[in-house]
Amino acid sequence: MTAPANDASKGPQDAMVDTVPSEGGVTREQRNPAVASRERRTTAMSPSGETPYLVVEDLTVQFPTADGLVSAVNGLSYSVPLGRTLSIVGESGSGKSVSSMAVMGLHDRKRTRISGSIRLGGDELVGLSENELMKVRGDAVAMVFQDPQSSLHPLYTVGNQITEAYRVHHKVSKDVAKKRALEMLDLVGIPNPIRRFKQYPHEFSGGMRQRAMIAMGLVNDPKLVIADEPTTALDVTVQAQILDLLNNLQKEFGSAIVLITHDLGVVAEMADDVLVMYAGRCVEYGTAEDVLARPRMPYTWGLLESIPTVSAANERLRPIKGLPPSLLSLPGGCSFNPRCPYADRVKGERCTTDLPDLLRVDGAGAHTSRCHLHDKASIYEAEVAPRLG
Repeated sequence: MTAPANDASKGPQDAMVDTVPSEGGVTREQRNPAVASRERRTTAMSPSGETPYLVVEDLTVQFPTADGLVSAVNGLSYSVPLGRTLSIVGESGSGKSVSSMAVMGLHDRKRTRISGSIRLGGDELVGLSENELMKVRGDAVAMVFQDPQSSLHPLYTVGNQITEAYRVHHKVSKDVAKKRALEMLDLVGIPNPIRRFKQYPHEFSGGMRQRAMIAMGLVNDPKLVIADEPTTALDVTVQAQILDLLNNLQKEFGSAIVLITHDLGVVAEMADDVLVMYAGRCVEYGTAEDVLARPRMPYTWGLLESIPTVSAANERLRPIKGLPPSLLSLPGGCSFNPRCPYADRVKGERCTTDLPDLLRVDGAGAHTSRCHLHDKASIYEAEVAPRLG
């Protein structure tokens, strides 16, 4: 993803700022330099008033295989300031988790080709050695994985795993680390932390295991937390509790959060900004309000239409027809064109021959989309919005 038509006179920082969703009319001097509450964020789209903590630019991740080169992520760019939540959404196989694992440095170096830039607090991560990455991983940035059952070691107690995560980055005694682990277990809402500290992962419920993973991720006060489908295997009640927990912990620690999910209901609840991925590329990017209320890409329309609503209880779901393309051989032009119901409204063969640029919606603001349609706003208002209810 490349910021369109940047003024050549701008410096690198100015060009980067153009790609960050922000509310028009709010100058850098007017922004609150402190981490703001969610209510404050609705009126100041850059509450930290600082350079984004995580900046990903032109990230490409490829996997050589016997069948060919798998292009899992293609030219992805985004940024996340402290105190904000960016949700990365899309179907399975769109590149969400692959891109975030690249930020964590978790890909096998011998089997992965990574190019582009990943800067964390101004420091470049691409090209760091494994030892250097281990100093960053779990300290400055932490990841909460989708399945805590497979992420927690079954042969070690939960308490020992949290204390180990703390001692890796702090030269403290076991007693000090234990005290910190108990504080974190209590902070994430696990009852009777002293007893739970000595238990094994299989003795925890699914929701409690996820809380333990969050405690482990936040034990070192990381400035960036990547949550990969943190509520997928949980029931609705526990899911709401986990989302509230992440929201409250963000306010306490002032962390930036990257939330990977396919659930747009979770996005509406948690996100400040939204990045929609398809076939390894960003196809729409902006504030949650812009992307959810004024989407300008047919794939985003399809995601929104596939959500069941209470008012449409007796209506059939509207899934996106077809399947995502093979990452071994992406279609020419727009990767979504074989499934797009609006491709025939574009003159000529542009949808099959030309990859759309990621351009600003209506030529202004930070809301961008990747589509050849010229009348996206009118199509959405006349045809898509009425179906959403």
